[in-house]
Amino acid sequence: MMINKAQIQQIVVVGDAYVSPHTLEKAAADLDCPQAKIDVLQWGSGDRDEFSEMQTAIEHKGPDAAPYPSELDTLIETADVLMVHFCPLPAHLLRRAKRLKLVGVCRGGVDNIAVDALTEQKIPLVNIIRNAEAVAEFTLGLMLAETRNIARSHRLLMQGVWPSEFPNSEYTATLKNMTVGIAGLGNIGALLAKKLSALGVRVLGFDAYLPQQVIKTLPVEPVKTLEALFKESDVISLHLRLTPENEGMIGAELLGSMNPTAYLINAARAGLIDEAALVQALKTHTIAGAALDVFNDEPLKADSPLLTLDNVTLTPHIAGDTVDAIALSPYPLAQAMREVLEQGRRVFTTNSDAR
Repeated sequence: MMINKAQIQQIVVVGDAYVSPHTLEKAAADLDCPQAKIDVLQWGSGDRDEFSEMQTAIEHKGPDAAPYPSELDTLIETADVLMVHFCPLPAHLLRRAKRLKLVGVCRGGVDNIAVDALTEQKIPLVNIIRNAEAVAEFTLGLMLAETRNIARSHRLLMQGVWPSEFPNSEYTATLKNMTVGIAGLGNIGALLAKKLSALGVRVLGFDAYLPQQVIKTLPVEPVKTLEALFKESDVISLHLRLTPENEGMIGAELLGSMNPTAYLINAARAGLIDEAALVQALKTHTIAGAALDVFNDEPLKADSPLLTLDNVTLTPHIAGDTVDAIALSPYPLAQAMREVLEQGRRVFTTNSDAR
């Protein structure tokens, strides 16, 4: 579907605590629609704790789980283009759109968008993996921090303790002599595979949705099932999108199939893991350890059992938090949206059925 740029009269941008409305406004100007009025809104108060609460609600329950700016109730009827970061766009709002031609979200996940409602109306949705590089780097850091006791060494030294023994002292090994299994070979998983391969690490890969011809282009040894990946790997790194079908699927059975010297790394979505089962596996040393950047409750509650364990590395959902990954993400989004406007079609349009 070709979109006539000359018909775009109104662009609505919605910033938040992490992506400023001003940056989105400047990026909207890069769409090269000089005749268009740009309306600028803020989602939430700008407080990051409030943002985190709303983000968690949306990730678990979808775009109806948090309120959107009230101004959208009016602007949705006249907007030609919407650009957002995490502002929810529920179906009942999008179905009232009369002129909407294109929606852009400057993040990889689209759980804040009622994608089906856009597809029904043949409205393309464009998103970008703004922080794939940042998350892949951070995940590699989590692996090293947990397997080589970097984080817990630091904590003990700050407490005045010079440690000589760790929970994994009997089998601490270099990453190069381990096998890393990557569950999910999308943008982040693929980048991580390349980084590990460059370090000489043996990498196994599983992705139930990616075509085999694409997997064959990556530096991984494909395995046919998730169960095989868990059994054969010394380190498992999760890079799966959370869906109703896979929520909590990393439970007692899969964890029990891992080697007792193996580690679980999660910088993807907390909901992939049955947290109670993971805590039990860590307590009983069914697995060697875990490194987690995401949690079902964020901020992590003071009474979380994870905080009582000595074989886990925890970070506060910061894998993608770099100044060039989030704050500046509207600019690559605008570039991707401009391709849709100027070329009509784009490989990376999220809901290809709408084109």
